[in-house]
Amino acid sequence: MLRLHYNLEKVSMGLVVAIIVAASIGGIVEIAPLFTIDETVELPDDLRPHTPLELAGRHIYMREGCYACHSQMVRSLADELDRYGPYSLPSESAYDHPMLWGSKRTGPDLARVGGKYSDDWHARHLIDPRSVVPASIMPSYPWLRRPLDTELLRERLETLAKLGVPYDEAMIGASQADALAQSRPDGEGADAVRARYGEKVVIRDFDGDPSRLTELDALIAYLQSLGTLTDAPYTILKASSADIPDGDGHE
Repeated sequence: MLRLHYNLEKVSMGLVVAIIVAASIGGIVEIAPLFTIDETVELPDDLRPHTPLELAGRHIYMREGCYACHSQMVRSLADELDRYGPYSLPSESAYDHPMLWGSKRTGPDLARVGGKYSDDWHARHLIDPRSVVPASIMPSYPWLRRPLDTELLRERLETLAKLGVPYDEAMIGASQADALAQSRPDGEGADAVRARYGEKVVIRDFDGDPSRLTELDALIAYLQSLGTLTDAPYTILKASSADIPDGDGHE
């Protein structure tokens, strides 16, 4: 086998062809399952898309490179389930473009971070990480206090709608108003946000400054939504736990 490899290295075009063949086989193995993804991945009935404010926060999350250190994919391993919660389901990310699953974990996985910490904790952690986690190596993001630009929200929702995310005309038309309303729990638009995105949507002043809408509002809203868009993972984990027999061999 080694002699064959050495002889192949002497023929440059043969080596190129062999590399192309090997890469093609690997590519087919990875890509082929995607052609049947609509048949194998069933969307949960309660799955909702991100609100405009959460979507703006997701854009900031990607812009600042947060995905490079934090994955959003809990694996089905006992220690990960104990630390993070239910393992991630492909259907949870059906509306995510691009999907932020991954294996890089300089920081903890964030797939289930929604509701785990208070808004104030997130605000302090993003502005000065070591004020809440002394050993943190995360950089500070003081510029997140600047006003949130909502001009492109309508275009983002329109684009995602073309990709299959269920944003209707009312959601698209009210995108800017809904982004502001989600950070104003006592405002007139709060009920409209709930009507469009469901009663479980978190509506509050995220950054502690009710006088304006900031990038910090958007990013915290997005973080608080992670793991809350559907109950499917928790339902599956609960059902799986019920099937595990106890110490006496009973279920």
